[in-house]
Amino acid sequence: MSYGEIMLHLPVSKSNLSNWCKDIALTQKQKLRLIGNKQLGQRKGSIIAADNKRAARIERTKRIFLEAKNELGEITHRDKFIAGIALYSGEGNKTDGQAGFANSDPKLIKFMVKWFQTYCGIPLSKFHGAIWLHENLSEHEAKNFWSNLTQIPTSQFYKIYIAKNKTESKKIRKNIHKFGVFSISFGNSQQHRRIMGLIDGVLNH
Repeated sequence: MSYGEIMLHLPVSKSNLSNWCKDIALTQKQKLRLIGNKQLGQRKGSIIAADNKRAARIERTKRIFLEAKNELGEITHRDKFIAGIALYSGEGNKTDGQAGFANSDPKLIKFMVKWFQTYCGIPLSKFHGAIWLHENLSEHEAKNFWSNLTQIPTSQFYKIYIAKNKTESKKIRKNIHKFGVFSISFGNSQQHRRIMGLIDGVLNH
């Protein structure tokens, strides 16, 4: 559908639609439908131009991504140590003696599980997991996903916290994470205080 057609069904602005849909690649059939639409026939050139602009942006993004990865060079043991401290300072539990880290990004969760094992000496048997999940998503799939990723047995998971969907809200959520937000925690107040000291050392060095 064109933005005009979509706006007949959804009470949103064209600028919001443009932002939400800017990276959606249309099939040839979809492009022909829009071009052939009598109301949008005059927009054939702008549709083609927008398509070219999108393709150029995707290629530019790929190039920047690869250049940035190459810029890092070799990642040392100390680099990973500092990276874990920085990540915990942003997403970790700061309550005294209560170590924990929560995120929806599987890469960050996997990195921090390894970091806790390597730099804090926490064995896998001491980890606990918790999941925050939107209703109507599969609890079984979420538990299996995070368990397979972290190697933490589901028997070490706390109960799943279900977030109710706000059906009365007109806000359209773009990112409802399929497997929810995962939290790692472990009961070691000494290591938690050590991590907080490391954070203070980095920020006030």
